[in-house]
Amino acid sequence: MKKLTHCLWILLLLAALRLPGEDLLLREGRFYTFDKGILEGYDMLIMNGKIRSIAKGIVNPGKVPERDLKGLSVVPGLIDSHNHIALAGEINEVSENITPEIDMAEQINPDDPNIYYCLTGGVTMVHLLHGSANPIGGRNVTVKLKWGESAEEMIERRALPTLKLALGENPKTATGGKSFPITRMGVAASIRTAFSQALEYGKGWEDWRREAKGKKAPPPPKRNQRLEVLLEVLEGKRVVRCHTYRAEESLELMRIAKEYGFRVQGFEHFHQAYRIADELAKEKIGLSVFTDSWNYKAEASEFTPYGFALLREKGVEVSLNSDLSEAMRRLNIEAGKMVRYAGMERMEALKTVTLNPARLLGTDKYVGSLDVGKDADLAVFDGDPLSPTSKCCLTIIEGRVYFDREEDLRSRSVKRVEEKEATR
Repeated sequence: MKKLTHCLWILLLLAALRLPGEDLLLREGRFYTFDKGILEGYDMLIMNGKIRSIAKGIVNPGKVPERDLKGLSVVPGLIDSHNHIALAGEINEVSENITPEIDMAEQINPDDPNIYYCLTGGVTMVHLLHGSANPIGGRNVTVKLKWGESAEEMIERRALPTLKLALGENPKTATGGKSFPITRMGVAASIRTAFSQALEYGKGWEDWRREAKGKKAPPPPKRNQRLEVLLEVLEGKRVVRCHTYRAEESLELMRIAKEYGFRVQGFEHFHQAYRIADELAKEKIGLSVFTDSWNYKAEASEFTPYGFALLREKGVEVSLNSDLSEAMRRLNIEAGKMVRYAGMERMEALKTVTLNPARLLGTDKYVGSLDVGKDADLAVFDGDPLSPTSKCCLTIIEGRVYFDREEDLRSRSVKRVEEKEATR
């Protein structure tokens, strides 16, 4: 028994010391870098899941597995900054209108086939959000699409902690508890009231800590998980990501944020963003949006994809997303549309699904571009990565291949043969 316990401790220690990621050497690829342009016929050495080197003729340092990528294009793993896949059950808690205590990290379903579906399009990281029924919804979570691993292993803990807010039609027409507002101004008032309560709650704890320094400490205030999450926002420990479409109510939220001193990191969808491009640029608020999808409800009608040109001119950073739709496996094509609509250069357009969403999520030190020292999260295409005729061949996360198109097709062929044999 003692020997078994000793062995168990050794295994646990080795697991704790194990460096994340895997080793891989990619040969003769076409690497899309943002600082050095397109590097044709280069190699990439990946060690322990990190990009160690990008150069020509890299010598294999040992028995590192190699892959020939001649004629293939390698780009940073694509990032979907707004999605709802892999969440078990409903994504809206509508028993009450203010529910920041809800945590989407507790609802990750690692067996959702949509994870693999995303991988087939080169997506490696996704920001999973609470729905938009509540003026203040739940806490969101960022994950890497490590298909076959546990929910815990998928969570990207280096990302910014975010909280979902929502304006407009969704919260004012939600069918839930009686506390839901029925007007746009009621939605704003609900948000302001909640943050006022959080300020009072925080002041109560400050007063108690000051008094507790004396000889006779009074009883502490009653803990309130809901208000503690809002305090995290007020203290800058968590940022806001807000669902919105209309300019006037988005400006109202920006005023509320200034009044209470919290950070709106990004607006979701925001079809009228071009109307307040100057204000967005001044506050450095990013966008997570569709390219050319609109008119699916009343407040989504006043939109033009050519508004992205104005946003770009003013310096507003745009990230593209799929929001759970079919678009999640063709984000690269959505990025290609920015060449036409926003007048972007192709490399700049590629950033809308790589480096820009990485910045929006606070993970740009680790992912989003092909730089030495960053995680080896990669998407490999058989042609121009922004072309609708190109297919994703490989999706790699931290040096490990999570999707291989050739292997996928081979496995399916074997399965069909086995099924055919079984029916004879």
